Amino acid sequence: MKKIEAIIKPFKLDEVKEALHEIGLQGITVTEAKGFGRQKGHTELYRGAEYVVDFLPKVKIELVIEDNLVDRAIEAIQQAAHTGRIGDGKIFIMPVEEAIRIRTGERGADAI
Repeated sequence: MKKIEAIIKPFKLDEVKEALHEIGLQGITVTEAKGFGRQKGHTELYRGAEYVVDFLPKVKIELVIEDNLVDRAIEAIQQAAHTGRIGDGKIFIMPVEEAIRIRTGERGADAI
């Protein structure tokens, strides 16, 4: 099993969710986040005063899936989240040793 974490632009969340649903993935966890990468924030003008916005709004999506679905999930996320502009986000893939469903005690792939 693998855990995929994707940091994307907030307005792309619905498209990514639909793309994952289309390939048969059911459960995801979504967290509102703030951060910056190479763009290092930007300046904005508010009531005549200029100020720096260091942390930009992002969304973090997490899902744990079986190994055979990883490539399809990554491709779906990449295509749905892509705008071609700086700040499109990142995808991280990590191994998962075990998953346990609390309600039933199921383990491994059955738990996800």
